[in-house]
Amino acid sequence: MANFKGHALPGSFFLIVGLWWSLKHPLKYFYQKEKSNQLTHHYQRLEIIEAAIRTLFAVIGILVEQFVPDGPHLHLYHEDHWVKLMNWQHSTMYLFFAVSGIMDMLTYLITHVPLGLDRLVMALAAFNEGFLFYYHVRDRPPLDQHIHSLLLYTVFGGALSLAVEVVLRDNIVLELFRTSLLLLQGTWFWQIGFVLFPPFGGPEWDQNSHDNIMFATMCFCWHYLAALCILAASYSLVYWLHLSPSPTSTLRQPSTTRHQSPLRASPQPPVKSSIPPHPFTPAIWPPGPPHPAQGGHQVSSGHVTSLQEGSKEST
Repeated sequence: MANFKGHALPGSFFLIVGLWWSLKHPLKYFYQKEKSNQLTHHYQRLEIIEAAIRTLFAVIGILVEQFVPDGPHLHLYHEDHWVKLMNWQHSTMYLFFAVSGIMDMLTYLITHVPLGLDRLVMALAAFNEGFLFYYHVRDRPPLDQHIHSLLLYTVFGGALSLAVEVVLRDNIVLELFRTSLLLLQGTWFWQIGFVLFPPFGGPEWDQNSHDNIMFATMCFCWHYLAALCILAASYSLVYWLHLSPSPTSTLRQPSTTRHQSPLRASPQPPVKSSIPPHPFTPAIWPPGPPHPAQGGHQVSSGHVTSLQEGSKEST
């Protein structure tokens, strides 16, 4: 759609997915770094849900482009002219992203899908977007061409990063770089809508002014800086939440490690009994001091036999 909503809709889609990636990739990185299996049970399900949502976004985009009141309504050619080719180009862009979402779901649902095919199809979808936009603004005013050409840097940069991820999968640097470009792409779509179609009835930009072209270039750099700040904030938030101890781990910790019992800290010596042992009980080595009841003589183990024989003779 050649209006503000036609640029705000894809910008919102890219921005939502970019914000989710800014949280998902650091979370996956920290758990893989510790070789923890706590995330693996739910990660595959999250990937399937994300792919389904991205496919839904693409289908919504196709329906909006085709069935708006002034849309083509699935008519490509009528009598002697093409019907709303700009809407058809946008629909083609959404179609490739829908195929990418379906391929992502198949990757995690079917084990026979080659690893890396999901990244390759997503790279092709991004390249298709850039290819369409490259010929989207020919014979347009200079400012219109310039702000769309700036968008191509983010699109082709993301396609290149995805192509490298086919080989270097789960590389956190490439994933964060791709996420920053997707955030930039989302915010820049909104900026294009404000420049070409002011939504609040403000003054229109001079499409032939070189100063406006210079400002748009500088504004593009500011957008990327904002995307990097968002990415850094998300990374720091995930890192802080990952390091903070959970309440359950504190409750499960044994109390002896933090509050040691005083009885265990200093063991008491054994208490000696004051009751004299039986005269016929074998002495325990080493022998203790003689008891007065025994007449000062200590009974040793060697005298046990003679004492028993004497007692038998007396009986």
